[in-house]
Amino acid sequence: MRLLNRKLGALIVLLGIGLAAAPAFSQACAMCYATAKSTPKEGQRALNKAILVMLVPPLGILTFGVGFAFRYGKRRDQENEEPPNGRP
Repeated sequence: MRLLNRKLGALIVLLGIGLAAAPAFSQACAMCYATAKSTPKEGQRALNKAILVMLVPPLGILTFGVGFAFRYGKRRDQENEEPPNGRP
């Protein structure tokens, strides 16, 4: 039951963060938009690919960092639950 509550809490937090970031998607530089829109279709595709390429490293580092933090936290919790030196 406790695990379910933790997962539900994490889901609610992630949903809240996602909804809080939604207004940022609509904030675009008018000059950047006009410049990108005026380029040929081939240039627009190159821009889209470049954005994805620039997104991969930070996303990978973030994923690794969060995974490492959860793994460290779980290991720390398991060590704290074990009695020291075999004592009950």
